[in-house]
Amino acid sequence: MGELRADWRLRLRREDAHGPVCGAGVLVDQYTALTCAHVVRRPDAVMWLEFAENGGLEPVAARVMPGGWLAEGPGGEDVAVLRLDSPRPQARRAPLDTRLWGGMEVYATGYAEGFDDGMSLWGRIGGVSGERVQLDAVTRSEVVRAGFSGAAVCTRPEEGRPARVVGLVVSWRGDLGAALPEDNRLSFSYLIPVGRIAELSPVVKELSGPGAWDHGFEERLTRWFDDPDEDPVKITVVPPGSGKDRSLRHLLHRAHVVHRGGASRPELIDHALDQVTFPPGEYLAYWDWLRGAKARRPERAADRAPVRPVTVLVDGLDEEPQPGPLIEILARLRVFGFRLLLVFRHEGGPGWAASRDLLLRPALLHHADTLLDRLQRAEFSRAIRRDIVDSASLGSVTETADRHRATRRLLDDVRDPQQQLARLRALIRTLRADLSRCGDR
Repeated sequence: MGELRADWRLRLRREDAHGPVCGAGVLVDQYTALTCAHVVRRPDAVMWLEFAENGGLEPVAARVMPGGWLAEGPGGEDVAVLRLDSPRPQARRAPLDTRLWGGMEVYATGYAEGFDDGMSLWGRIGGVSGERVQLDAVTRSEVVRAGFSGAAVCTRPEEGRPARVVGLVVSWRGDLGAALPEDNRLSFSYLIPVGRIAELSPVVKELSGPGAWDHGFEERLTRWFDDPDEDPVKITVVPPGSGKDRSLRHLLHRAHVVHRGGASRPELIDHALDQVTFPPGEYLAYWDWLRGAKARRPERAADRAPVRPVTVLVDGLDEEPQPGPLIEILARLRVFGFRLLLVFRHEGGPGWAASRDLLLRPALLHHADTLLDRLQRAEFSRAIRRDIVDSASLGSVTETADRHRATRRLLDDVRDPQQQLARLRALIRTLRADLSRCGDR
């Protein structure tokens, strides 16, 4: 099955952070959430959003954004688009899907009275009722009730494919008008499809479109942030205003230091030095060396590298008026083992060749050497554990590392930069795979 918990499922309180639970909501990006207008009650109300399934995320106040009150006017629906007072990029957003068909199996998690921690109800998509869609429950006790308004209606999660949000719960209806669904002869739940909300809200339309996000890029970048064994320098092209750009915005918080092209280089140095421990009274020596005022590196500078590598993200390196001095600073930061994510807005922009030759290639060559040393140690340790090391076998127990080391030496003779990088990346992939088989990952 898919994920059991979801950051994007929200529990809403009215009045203040400790007010009564009044409904549910859906986080659709780090700034934006959806709920029902009748949960909010007034366009000027302040709501409190709780991440009910992730206690590590702080609750946040939110209010209806301009143009986000979709409950009035011709074609209006019971929807409010909320703007968070402060973003929550650490939370995974809801994957929105405008596709909906009869018979689709779905579920919703709400916060009915007595179930403040949440309860989930299952059903199938039924017919349409105006702009709303009927949700057929198996029994009347599984029809939604107070506390479910604004809850995400989700597809069944599957292995490797997370649940997708196809609508919002807005109401239920019973034929006898009784207070509880089970006290009626017939009871049905109703939802507003994401597709309908997108028709009313340009923000939701933008976030739910087919090119809204670059999921493959997000997965690769998340893997790069999570695994310090990934390439120490990564160069990527992110066109402005693209789905890739939106995905990058959602992951900026993962970097320890973010520098935007054209911003103050001294400020970058200050933020970088915040990550380094150096002897008292030596701040200026490090500062002057990083900005290039002193050619001599401070003694034992490489020993000041943090235990866990620090990540520096340069957003729009090709928007830097003078990329040369910035690249020199970044090369010096590599002495501390800092990992670099270099974002270009246009392929081949200013600083592209210099970043490749002065940052990327040296970092990957050094990374390959480091992996080779680890593989040699891992092979030798495995041989010792298997008790196969003796005077006759000593030279053969590290034959895989020795073979790869010969390949690495040949790379120094490759003069074409792109060809060298291609071969170097292939070698690094092979080394990582061999290390994984040796149990060194």
